[in-house]
Amino acid sequence: MHKLHAVPVPDTNPEREESLSDRVSPETSKIDLKDPALYLNRELTWLEFNRRVLHEAADPRTPLLERVKFLAIVSNNLDEFFMKRIGGLKQQIAAGVRKTSVDGRTPGRQVRECHAVCRELHAEQKRIFDELLSLLETHEIRIVKVADLPEATREQLREHFSTEIFPILTPLAMDPAHPFPFISNLALNLLVTLHFPGAGETHMARVKVPVAKDISKRLIPINSGHSFVTLNDLMVNNLDMLFPGMEIESCELFRVTRNAMVEPSEEVASDLLEMIETELRERHFAPIVRLEVERGMAPVRRGMLAAELGLDETEDVFETEGMMAMRDLFELAALDLPELHDEPHHPVEHPLLAQDRRSIFHIIRENGPLLLQHPYQPFATTVERFIETAAEDPKVLAIKMTLYRTSAEGKILDSLIRASRNGKQVAVLVELKARFDEAANIRWARRLEAEGIHVNYGVLGFKTHCKLIFVVRRDYARLRRYYHVGTGNYHSGTSKLYTDLGILGCDEDLGQDITELFNYITGYSPPPRYRKALVAPYQMKHAILEKIRREIHHQEAGRDGSIQIKMNALEDKDITRALYEASRAGVTVDLIVRDTCRFRPGLPGLSEKARVVGIVGRFLEHARILYFRNGGDEEYYIGSADMMKRNLESRVEVHAPVEDPEMRQELRLILDAQLADQRSAWDMQSDGTYSQRRPTDDTAKGVQETLIGVAKRRLAAASRHQEKKIRSRLLGHFQRRLRSNKEQG
Repeated sequence: MHKLHAVPVPDTNPEREESLSDRVSPETSKIDLKDPALYLNRELTWLEFNRRVLHEAADPRTPLLERVKFLAIVSNNLDEFFMKRIGGLKQQIAAGVRKTSVDGRTPGRQVRECHAVCRELHAEQKRIFDELLSLLETHEIRIVKVADLPEATREQLREHFSTEIFPILTPLAMDPAHPFPFISNLALNLLVTLHFPGAGETHMARVKVPVAKDISKRLIPINSGHSFVTLNDLMVNNLDMLFPGMEIESCELFRVTRNAMVEPSEEVASDLLEMIETELRERHFAPIVRLEVERGMAPVRRGMLAAELGLDETEDVFETEGMMAMRDLFELAALDLPELHDEPHHPVEHPLLAQDRRSIFHIIRENGPLLLQHPYQPFATTVERFIETAAEDPKVLAIKMTLYRTSAEGKILDSLIRASRNGKQVAVLVELKARFDEAANIRWARRLEAEGIHVNYGVLGFKTHCKLIFVVRRDYARLRRYYHVGTGNYHSGTSKLYTDLGILGCDEDLGQDITELFNYITGYSPPPRYRKALVAPYQMKHAILEKIRREIHHQEAGRDGSIQIKMNALEDKDITRALYEASRAGVTVDLIVRDTCRFRPGLPGLSEKARVVGIVGRFLEHARILYFRNGGDEEYYIGSADMMKRNLESRVEVHAPVEDPEMRQELRLILDAQLADQRSAWDMQSDGTYSQRRPTDDTAKGVQETLIGVAKRRLAAASRHQEKKIRSRLLGHFQRRLRSNKEQG
């Protein structure tokens, strides 16, 4: 197995490690489940997830341009990490917070340890970047220096600079008459040191590198091939146009990251929309949490920048060797060279929707609920078809929906507007506080309001994160409730990149639950008592804890207890503690966790038989599944919530039960396939490190590639009316593989 670097455990004192081992030995009668050593740190485990993503950039089994893409993903993820997580921790430090997290760390200690891991990741990024540049060279893909190009090519680039870049540049002097300029978040900047010919006095100026969709890409192509120069390098080599007659002493690249955790108090806000707009303006000027400088920057200028930006030069300044802001490598990863990419993925139709062109409401009513699987099945012919049909169907009276993130490219907004114009009652809850999508959501909200649609911004104090579409239709002589409950956003773009699940159904009890939930989040109705749905913030966490305790009772009564949870993150200490209690009681605990995970498997006498598995593949794992064996009366749920304190206590979230036997089989297949995967799966060890499973055959497919094939076979089998048969055969295959894995240890 391939071993990754360890996630630091809460206290690295060897004596403490020994005492922890003693406490969790099988002979120990009582283990203190409040011991901080039992809990991994949220931030460090999230960084460890990014180390697994970075491994995909280093893995030779991954196609070359996909490796470049993973390098860009990690860079983008780390930018957001500093903006959100480091920003939040620094706010706590500034406020004098000394309270430790459940894993026993103060905010200051978390920042220091996160910085250390980030520096390791930066070094690994540089190593992989150099390796990829060499491999790209063999395919005649290059990032070259302007100074190394022939004179004729340099002249062509200078002409491009003169006509397309130079007119929009604004050099800003820095001297007593010109104060230190404002530095935009994540923008690249040149710090230019220069003087007049023959003069001894040195001057400095800052020039912003204008990388933007409507201005210039970071990578500028040379001629018609696949060779590029960076925009900042092109600017450096044409500074004489910006500073004519001046002598350039040095030109150094730098970049800042600002805190994104700027949240005005809702309690004093008279208008939520105005409050979010104020927050966006304030975020633009938010405190800086990181300064990146190119390696070799003169100490005096590095110190000057740190001082002007209010940063600790030792802790907050990161030297970059190689390419700064590697997220711009997305431009390179987008090259149209199919042989260097994953095989193109084309979603296949849902078996029950593929050939049936009747109203989707008739299909749902007559066939029962449908389980949707993205990106293996198209978003356009499932979710978008559902809402398009609702907009046009004369029998549909009302549409209600939650929007956390969406896109202009999809048909969701157009369908809602068309429904309103067709005289239907349309109400949309737009979550204005969706991080980094606030500006877009304000635009959508205003567009919908302009069309006469009822727009609501949710429950005061809570983000509305659930994914719901609710349709009221007159079927014959009665009203019937139809709904979509999903795990992912109503976003046509991410539906191609994220693995998500959804239910289309018309169950009466669940429909009543959703009716009352919308009344709660759009009006003043008190939190209802739900019949089937698990709903946060008032009921879900308690219900999940009760279900975990129920598995313990089943185990103690001789009925094998089993809990399987697939989620993006496990951060909530109460859920983590309950899972420890279940594992200690002998309940089988299988956790499929994408990133943050506080739970430590493999601790003697506590979690020695529990498993934590992470999946990293071409798609971002995003679906959430809850499974409880319940003494044989099994329960499955899918929904929007991760096992995080914020999701369970500070957000409106929904998990819906999956009761249809065939849909349960599909969920069982997903869980078994992920637990049995030998290509994309990583096993967490008891110290928080991860080991990647290594098949004997390096051509083995990962679970996502496997599920692509499953979707195709199911569609083909459905046309021959053999879908049940193939699903049963696939389930048997993965269950045999799971048994084989357990036997092999």
